Amino acid sequence: MMVEKTNRPSLKNIHLPNSTPQQEKELAQGMVRVNHLYRSALKVAVAQMEILDEEFATLNDRSPIHHIEYRIKTLDSIIDKLRRRGLEVSIDNIYAHIQDVAGIRVICSFVDDIYSVANMLVSQDDITVIAIKDYIKNPKPNGYRSYHLIIEIPVFFSEEKKNLRVEVQIRTIAMDFWASLEHDVRYKVDKTRLPAGINEEMLACADRIAEIDRKMQDMYRRIKAAEGK
Repeated sequence: MMVEKTNRPSLKNIHLPNSTPQQEKELAQGMVRVNHLYRSALKVAVAQMEILDEEFATLNDRSPIHHIEYRIKTLDSIIDKLRRRGLEVSIDNIYAHIQDVAGIRVICSFVDDIYSVANMLVSQDDITVIAIKDYIKNPKPNGYRSYHLIIEIPVFFSEEKKNLRVEVQIRTIAMDFWASLEHDVRYKVDKTRLPAGINEEMLACADRIAEIDRKMQDMYRRIKAAEGK
């Protein structure tokens, strides 16, 4: 199952400090092109993962992917990220420095499925791996777990081929459950008003959820061993 979480950027009211109306207009026009290119990249990447998922299911009588979510980063988020890095807000800098304009989240049932999907994806001849961060083997200090890849894929248009980068996050249902709630607590609530001990409790919850993931994976392996598979 695919869930599109794409937010089409609002391009009518771009206001940048120290920019002329003409510069803002040019940025808006450029963002229309950015949005089209990266939406196309998403379609190609998602289609490739669907093909790999179906092949795996045919060979193994089960699908490693529970569902796929995907989105285009909002214009506000792109501008904010460029500013945090001290970069000028420009179309060229978006292409050069923002690697997660197009983002895909792949939700799997088991931890083993994460590595199966990742290995199938990076083994494709037309996919170039730019970066890998394994936050499952090396969780973030707050307890966050997920497998991240930045990949570059060729997208063919009527008059050109563009190599575009897509961020792929692969995680289990349990990891996604924790990450979604943690995001609500940490980013959608005034941090200065968080009760004492919340961060520690969130980390403890992450550890418990990771233990449940390990137990579910172990049970599945034992079941398959008993079936002789």
